[in-house]
Amino acid sequence: MTEATATLVTGIAELTTNDAELGLLADAALVLSGERVVWAGPARQAPAADERVDVEGRAVLPGWVDSHTHLVFAGERSAEFAARLAGQPYGAGGIATTVAATRAASDAVLAATLRRLVAEALRQGTTCLETKTGYGLTTAEEVRAARLAAEHVDEVTFLGAHVVPPDWQGTAGDYAALVGGEMLDAVTPFVRWADVFCERGAFDADATRSVLSAAARAGLGLRVHGNQLGHGPGAALAVEYGAASVDHCTYLSDSDVDALAASDTVATLLPACDLSTRQPLPDARRLLDAGVTVALASNCNPGSSYTTSMAFCVATAVLQQHMTVAEAVRAATWGGARALRRERGDGAVGVLCPGARADVHVLDAPSAAHLAYRPGVPLTHAVWRRGTREV
Repeated sequence: MTEATATLVTGIAELTTNDAELGLLADAALVLSGERVVWAGPARQAPAADERVDVEGRAVLPGWVDSHTHLVFAGERSAEFAARLAGQPYGAGGIATTVAATRAASDAVLAATLRRLVAEALRQGTTCLETKTGYGLTTAEEVRAARLAAEHVDEVTFLGAHVVPPDWQGTAGDYAALVGGEMLDAVTPFVRWADVFCERGAFDADATRSVLSAAARAGLGLRVHGNQLGHGPGAALAVEYGAASVDHCTYLSDSDVDALAASDTVATLLPACDLSTRQPLPDARRLLDAGVTVALASNCNPGSSYTTSMAFCVATAVLQQHMTVAEAVRAATWGGARALRRERGDGAVGVLCPGARADVHVLDAPSAAHLAYRPGVPLTHAVWRRGTREV
């Protein structure tokens, strides 16, 4: 077996490691070998390597970890977006439009969209992606979505409990039983996670419990969409069931915040979605000050957040949600990894330390502060994913 080539990345003005021992380093270097980081530290202490890449005074971060997307879909919903701008309130019902388009699309069309969006995200520094099913809502269609997603992204989540499809209206309990029974059994070989949209217009507390309980019995990790459109039981149920994350978190009570702070459940904020739907932005400062683990994700989907830009989410979190740059960058890297339970151990993502996956994002700027200081400006200079330079 040929030994992997070691690459020394030097000339790093600012290195964000998200590692407790290394911290934030100035005048730093990294060594990558194969798919792993094998060394990180001050440039003056860097070991020899086979190759050398000088990033010439730029900042280096772990690749973005986008822990909440919906990339298996067909069609688009710009008319719905325009209607929201004209004053129509956002609701969960628009998902049915995408369900119809997705069911009608071929595998080739869905795969092409997946490839396009994954590549678009990678060009902007996203090196680890989760995506969900949820635009099929029949057993066959959910299996198809999971199978296609598993070919293109790092983590796949089953979201058969996205909305009650039109052909099941009035029988939400029966549909939830299908999701937690036949549909779950069929999709489990392709997914690691199960999710429920616990929200008015989607699934109530009882239906959410039934799906989460079934998914847990099947050995899947749990996630929850919750507290997006108003106060509700989503966050509390996520904590009760030990879910890895509860996503949206726009409306949280004091008891929700306290429960999250005392749990291992990550609060994943989706600022691009809140802007697109004209919802209030969650109070990230309140969560962080309470000790809640926070992640940032794009929620890329065709209806409420059609963006793959994690940098946009970071800038929004800093400029409008009162996070510091360091907090927002950590939430978009380590926080997303924590929401996927991939932040530690061999091959960890969202960190740059020995043993971590060699996912490296080089900014065309001397510090991460430029992500918010120069909002909207494309700042990705180079990207390594699994040790291979992609950008």
